[in-house]
Amino acid sequence: MHKTLLLSINALCASIVWAQAPAAAPAPSPSSTQDKLSVHWEELTAAEFRDAITRAQGTCLLPFGILEKHGLHLPLGNDLLNVRYAALNAAQQEYAIVFPEYYFGQIFEAKHQPGTVAYSRRLQLDLLQETTDEMARNGCKKIIIVNGHGGNNSLLPFFAQTQLDASHDYVVYVLGIMRGGQGEPKHKSNPATDMHAGESETSMSMIARPDLVHLDRAPQESGADQARLKLPEGLYTGIWWYARFPNHYAGEGAVASRELGEFEAKTWINGIAQAIRAVKADQESLRLQNEFYERSKRPLETPQ
Repeated sequence: MHKTLLLSINALCASIVWAQAPAAAPAPSPSSTQDKLSVHWEELTAAEFRDAITRAQGTCLLPFGILEKHGLHLPLGNDLLNVRYAALNAAQQEYAIVFPEYYFGQIFEAKHQPGTVAYSRRLQLDLLQETTDEMARNGCKKIIIVNGHGGNNSLLPFFAQTQLDASHDYVVYVLGIMRGGQGEPKHKSNPATDMHAGESETSMSMIARPDLVHLDRAPQESGADQARLKLPEGLYTGIWWYARFPNHYAGEGAVASRELGEFEAKTWINGIAQAIRAVKADQESLRLQNEFYERSKRPLETPQ
């Protein structure tokens, strides 16, 4: 009798739970699954990555930052944080896969400041080549390196040029830092020295990572040009930055504003999105690259 009662109670409970259980959700359609694809490479599953490559038409972004001092008021990874903010938002506008944090660039000029990580020139180039090779092996046949650090302005175009040294089945594009433009709010500081952790960059950081901006600390250090080299225009030496801005701070970060930051962010995001669209539509770069590789094997047969 007692055992029979327990069995009856268990059956009743099971029937109540079954009745209250929600109906199984229908399997998502391929289109709805694709709409939910993350733009973050590291967040995708292996199966999702395959779908993402197709949706991105083989187009991937490599936001390129650095670890260096940014005055007393911005974080060491400021360039990386800002460029990833812009790249990730652009990829939401025009779908592309965004590679994880990458900060292995050129920053020898800041080695005298704490927190700087400066890799050897050989490692910078080798690591970047292997990274793009691996991206391409995984289907990224159009790679846009989005630069977020002024110290890479020579490194990245040089790297792109070196892709002609050996055959590759993918194309590397380099997109520089995009700031300013028509309708830009009026600056409160001198645009000529507004370069590093100054008004523009700090304003952008107020949008990308406001929690890491400390405007009250900016006036505690000078970002003035110390102009310690007197060389004729066009004559270059690597110590030029240290000669002008030994504090690794150029401009006036204290006068930054969200208004300017919102303009800078919108300009950069829209510029990257436009570049993604252009790269997706580009059918000539790889064709010409392959033509060049073939002709470079037999230069005497190149039509004159």
